[in-house]
Amino acid sequence: MTEKSVIIIGAGLAGLSAGCYAQMNGYQSQIFEHHSKPGGVAAAWERQGYLIDGGIHFLMGHRPGQPLYDLYRELGIVQVNRFLDITTYSRFMDEASGLRVDVTADLDRLASDLKILSPADARLVDELISGARVMQRSGVLFDVGMGKPPELMNPLDQLRQLWSMRRVFKYFSGKHARPMAEYAQAVHSPLLRQILENLFLPEVPVWFLLMLLALLADKQMGLLEGGCLDFVHSIEERYKALGGQVTYKATVEKILVENDRAVGVRLADGREHQAGVVISAADGYSTIFKLLGGCYVDSKIHERYRNWKLIRPTVVVSFGVARAFPSEPSSIVFLLKNPFAIGSQFVKGFALRIFNYSAKFAPPGKTVVQAMLETEWNYWNELEKDRSRYDAEKGRVAGEILSRLEAHYPNISSQVEMTDVSTPYTTWRYTLNHKGAYMGWLPTPRELMTPIPRTLSGLANFYMAGQWVMPGGGVPPCLYSGRHVVQILCRRDGKPFLTSIPRV
Repeated sequence: MTEKSVIIIGAGLAGLSAGCYAQMNGYQSQIFEHHSKPGGVAAAWERQGYLIDGGIHFLMGHRPGQPLYDLYRELGIVQVNRFLDITTYSRFMDEASGLRVDVTADLDRLASDLKILSPADARLVDELISGARVMQRSGVLFDVGMGKPPELMNPLDQLRQLWSMRRVFKYFSGKHARPMAEYAQAVHSPLLRQILENLFLPEVPVWFLLMLLALLADKQMGLLEGGCLDFVHSIEERYKALGGQVTYKATVEKILVENDRAVGVRLADGREHQAGVVISAADGYSTIFKLLGGCYVDSKIHERYRNWKLIRPTVVVSFGVARAFPSEPSSIVFLLKNPFAIGSQFVKGFALRIFNYSAKFAPPGKTVVQAMLETEWNYWNELEKDRSRYDAEKGRVAGEILSRLEAHYPNISSQVEMTDVSTPYTTWRYTLNHKGAYMGWLPTPRELMTPIPRTLSGLANFYMAGQWVMPGGGVPPCLYSGRHVVQILCRRDGKPFLTSIPRV
């Protein structure tokens, strides 16, 4: 073991990112991953000739001109992946009224469509579109506060950040800092209210959605032509090319500690590995309360894990369909006329992804369509204990979705060649994410604005990366979090933080 040796727990996006930057800065790292392949929740798998993509819905900042693009270059992402600009973020289909609204990159068209839908809400629509335009012109968009971890921000850095935000600062306080569900209570049209609440999640602040619309209008939101599979493999290949090592099917059972210093890990098979530094890019709850036995928990951590809400877990139903969908957008939100029950909750709507933008997901003339429904962790966790009931319920839910799709795409039921259903238990089984929370904390205004330390008080040589220390989750925060940890490590070791860009 040397001071420059680093063990990383988890080969998800944060773990791979931390590994890449560790290698760039002269540390020798090794990643231990529970699953048989990289990616974590950015997962993809094959079924009967179809590629099911269960992870990244879109990527922000994929074009030059944003700091995010430089991050992607350093990790070898943009060199080998092809991105397709999103022109329609999503279509909202209201079954009760038959009305539909497309949320497009053309903000003028979007404003017009929303005002036609609800003339009484014209002033509010203008306010939202105006805010999105200000965000678009500001040049900061999604990178606010991402360049450096909070631990390394000095007063001058903070002043620079405030100056860069001078055009948009007002949107991070007052009414625009409220949850969209609260803001939307003033909307006259019930359908417009549902659209605004379901653009992302009802709990996110208004400014977050203004930022999304700004990115969309600026052509900085893209689809992955090769899906999660190519995206994740490009980072894994970059890591290996830098000299990093990954061990799969290697579940970490315990983080080894001596004299309040992390010194390595013990795997589930009993093997122990030593290192000068341990970085956990795994589930936050498991890391703190299981791998470390809850020995380094202060009042803030207790409060967070007791009271903060998790992102609601999902059931993902994927169909391989012998049919093309050439004129449909890649994302549709169906607001159901006839909701149906899963456990104690009623499903009032679901998001449908149509993978019609790339030939990599299905054989010629065929398409993967995928429904995503919010659900309850406890229901599926208990149900899984009886596999026959669990499998039957998965089949029933798939049938409910298919019957709804039949009304919009006649004869689709007879064209289905493959059905795959993943539940919150599936997410936990493959990623060990607490209660199947695929994006960690629910991104409320408070959570998004609360910095979480990458270290634990009283424990040296230990760091955390990933969505549990970057509320809001998603691709950019996870990738940045791996970078942040190595920046902190370099500062500790009194060395400059270095980056490099791989040759094509």
